[in-house]
Parts: sequence; C-alpha cells; structure tokens
Amino acid sequence: MARGTDSRRAGVFGFRQAQHGTAAGRAPGPRVLDLGAGTGKLTATLVALGAEVIAVEPDSAMPAELRRSLPTVRALPGSAEAIPLPDATVDAVLAGNAMHWFDMAVAGPEIARVLAPGGILAGLWNVMDDRVEWVAGLARVGGSAAIGPRDTPASWRAETAGAHLPEIGVAARFGSAEQAEFPHGQRRTADSLVATIATRAGMLVMPAPEQETTLGRMRAFLASRPETARGEFTLPMLTGVLRVRRL
Repeated sequence: MARGTDSRRAGVFGFRQAQHGTAAGRAPGPRVLDLGAGTGKLTATLVALGAEVIAVEPDSAMPAELRRSLPTVRALPGSAEAIPLPDATVDAVLAGNAMHWFDMAVAGPEIARVLAPGGILAGLWNVMDDRVEWVAGLARVGGSAAIGPRDTPASWRAETAGAHLPEIGVAARFGSAEQAEFPHGQRRTADSLVATIATRAGMLVMPAPEQETTLGRMRAFLASRPETARGEFTLPMLTGVLRVRRL
C-alpha cells in the first residue's frame, strides 16, 4: 500500500529463494538502488538484508524522513529519469509501488546506465488479495477509484507486465520479464484501512461529496463483516514482483 513496499515476507532478492532473499535474484553484488524510495520502508528492509543501499527520491521532503530513520543510508534527490549516480554503480535497482510512474523511454536507458552488466531491475507492488471473499466484496463496494487494477492479484500481472518497456519505437534495455507473488498480511482496523484508501490517487481527485459517499460505503461494509467489524484484523496481501535483467 505504501510507496516503499514492505517486502520482508515477499523476499526482495530471488524468486527461487523467497525465504532467504529478494526480488533482485542472485545479483552480482550487494549494491542496491531503491528508486522512488519515499520515506524508506523498502530501504529499511534492504538494509536489514545486508545490502549496501542508495536511496533516490524526487520529493524533497521524503529523503529528510529517510535520513532521520536510516542515517547510514546515502539518500539523494533525483528521479528514474535523472539518477544522480555514475555509470555501472549498482547491481540492482528496486522500485516499490513506483515503476508504473516512470517514463521508461527516458528512465529505461537511465536505469540501464547505472546498472552493472547483467544487473537486475525489479518493481514491487503491494496488492490486496481479492481471492479472499471479504476483500473482493470491499473492492466491489469501493470501485476502481478506491481499489484499482494494480491493487488486486486478479489484474496486477497484466497491468504491470510491460512496466519495464518504453513506448513503441524506443529500444528496450532489458530482457524478458519474470513475475511472482509473495503472500503476507498487514494488521489493520477498519478506520486505518479506509484512511489509507482515502489517500489513493483515484480517491484524491474525486469530488468531495462522491469521495465521502464512497468511503462511507466502505466503512459500512467493513462494519458488516465478522472478519473486520471488531477491532484489529489481518488484511490479506500479496507483494507482486516484476523482475528483468539488463541487456
């Protein structure tokens, strides 16, 4: 749900070794760029796994929070389209809930530039597991503005399968994509879940009366379900991972 995907249970260095590693696979070394790092949620996971992490974030306010919580991490202003690093600096580039915002016609060559030969680019998305009946019901009640196509496993694969590709006419810089899903959960209350959904882009651009009506329907739905009506509950989640290798 947050930009800096919490992927401790997803594995952040290998599909085949999800219990011990992560989405980057067996990267050539421990140098990892967290691109679009936000306040550092994914960064903290990478540090805990023993990686040497560089965090890059375009929002000038967010790196300040990251530096406070992770003072040993090198945090830099920049974007996927303008990465402030020399050529072949890192072995892996990870983007938590961010790759779909990249202009890959520009960002693709830029990411390839900072990756060492054979390096890994991996995008991670936290999605709500709508294979669970009450989660599917919440998605129906909220509509696509609240829980969109990248927010459920039913459609995230199709929505992100080409996230590493530039527009037609520009050469791709990466090989064939692999996708995988890793289950986990978040402890929530009805209020905290609705508050998080209210911050999504589709909700923020809604007219205020429509937004309040939508959020009210979701609150009423959660209050009506035995799984979610009484205090804390676990929201079933998956972290979906798209992984490609630099050509």
